Amino acid sequence: LPRETILEALAQALVSAYRKSVNASSAQEVKAVIDLDNGEFTVLVEKEVVESVENEQTEVELKEARKYEPDAQLGDLAMVESTPDDFGRVAAQTARQVIQQKIRDAEHSAQIEYYEKQLGEIISGIVQAANSQGLTIGLELGAEGIMPRREMIPFERFRIHDRVRAIIAEIKETGRGPQILLSRTHRDFLRRLLENEVPEIYHGVVEIRSIAREPGQRAKVAVSAVQKGIDPVGACVGMRGVRIQAIVRELHNEKIDVIEYSSDPTVFIAKAISPARVNGVYLRETIEKQKNAMVIVPEDQLSLAIGRDGQNARLAAKLTGWRIDIKSLPESISDWLFALKNNEELKEVAEQEAEAIEKAEELMARKAEGRIIATDDHDFLVEFNDRLERYAIRKQQAKVDAYEEKREEIIEALPKGAFRVDIESLNLPSNVIEALMEAGYKDAGELIITSKMNPDAILEVSGIGPKTLEQIQGMESKIADLVPEMPEEPEMEAEEAEVEEIQKPDAAYEEEPEMAPEVEEALEETGMPEAVVAEEEPAGVEEEKEEEEELSFDELFKLKPEAFEAEIEVDEEEDLEDEEEGGKSTTKKKKKGKKQRTRRSYDFEYDPELDKTIAKKKHKRGDDEWEDLIDI
Repeated sequence: LPRETILEALAQALVSAYRKSVNASSAQEVKAVIDLDNGEFTVLVEKEVVESVENEQTEVELKEARKYEPDAQLGDLAMVESTPDDFGRVAAQTARQVIQQKIRDAEHSAQIEYYEKQLGEIISGIVQAANSQGLTIGLELGAEGIMPRREMIPFERFRIHDRVRAIIAEIKETGRGPQILLSRTHRDFLRRLLENEVPEIYHGVVEIRSIAREPGQRAKVAVSAVQKGIDPVGACVGMRGVRIQAIVRELHNEKIDVIEYSSDPTVFIAKAISPARVNGVYLRETIEKQKNAMVIVPEDQLSLAIGRDGQNARLAAKLTGWRIDIKSLPESISDWLFALKNNEELKEVAEQEAEAIEKAEELMARKAEGRIIATDDHDFLVEFNDRLERYAIRKQQAKVDAYEEKREEIIEALPKGAFRVDIESLNLPSNVIEALMEAGYKDAGELIITSKMNPDAILEVSGIGPKTLEQIQGMESKIADLVPEMPEEPEMEAEEAEVEEIQKPDAAYEEEPEMAPEVEEALEETGMPEAVVAEEEPAGVEEEKEEEEELSFDELFKLKPEAFEAEIEVDEEEDLEDEEEGGKSTTKKKKKGKKQRTRRSYDFEYDPELDKTIAKKKHKRGDDEWEDLIDI
């Protein structure tokens, strides 16, 4: 434990011993100071400074108080030394208990901090106790782990002093210290074992995509290779199965199937059913977004595909995330022949497949008699079943698409913001609202959609009958009044308006004949003698322009850098006037006081359209940027 932790425990123990020995109030501040050089300690107690002491435990004279606090005054609270000569047996016992408790708390904190970093990792420990509820395992740092019977592999037995490997599944902080829950049945235990035994998985060359496991019996692992040219299954199995056999022995002879992952669900499901061979896998998505897969296998592979008590099919469903139905080929053909004869919806298909149906019936009759079916006939049945299954998939997909289109139409017809209206805001009885909320309905939009698309689902909710259903369906027009208003964003609108004004300065100038204050300030700083706002002048008004020297483009390259320092006259005191004459707005400067010449740097840019070089100077006023242009 850290040195500071022990010193803090000793200090608190001395404080507790002092309070016990003198029966001090908990409101009175007590502090213990330990001198490690001399091995001595002092107890400082907060007391009131008075002229004459009546209670030595809470009061101290001014002269004595100023020994510890020179600025102490009458009526102040001062920390003075009150170390007793002898604490007594009871106080010493209290100090001992406090020290022990603080040390235990520090040990528990260190254990929690250490094992929280190893959560989900494999650790090993020694069995300290075994009973019907589980195992108690001794770990590092004096910690104890608990492995309940449900976290142990079935038919697994351990004795005291046996070494056990397990994964840290959970850590709980209790009054008696940390409770570390260990597990050998968690699927991550198998994942960590594979990482330890297979270097390719540890280094990330091979990835574990999913794991399905029934502890002690069987497990399926889907793996994939990150780099080309690597066999992920072979890397996990190892030469002659050395790697996988080490894991099997650790898991009490649990069978492990390693499968190569595929992004194509059809291929992945077919591999997940292994070791059984598969004739075809057909994926169907329901209106409720459920993933269903129909797997057709040869008749002699049906029991192998299903597994003992359905174990193989169950693990394949967990591994792939699809609901898997398994049928043998003769069973599937018999179901289709019956459906083609009795289902009116399949009448058109029955007419198209009339010859194939007749041949399939003949082959099925031959099989019922126990006669052998040739390979060509078996392939014909496989192709016939494949055509019918694909037709069923297309038909189901058409239903799903129609359902989605109808749902979109209902959503478009709903008022905007219907999904932001809580069910509690609807004018429905309180018991109906509670029943709907328990059923998982939270907003009015989803409730109305379900009432129109699948009214039976609403009627299944307890307390809702046909009248309540009609009331819910009729609330579409009333929801618009219940939609909460969205908070306005005036700042964004102001920013958009400001952007438009900056993007179109000419139009703003045409609409506003007076010069903006920001322009006036910019002109004052640049010291330009006169500035005229650009606008269309009335006919008949003559413009006076000063002719300035123009340099050619080639001459500009011959100039030295010093030539690009523009000298501009700037007045110390300037007064701007606005005059409006004949619809023309001009700005003039009245110059007063002494003039001074300053040097200002400009950016120069040649404009080929005007055949002029333009000097640009940027001035910032708030968020706006203005450019002064000077022709050269």
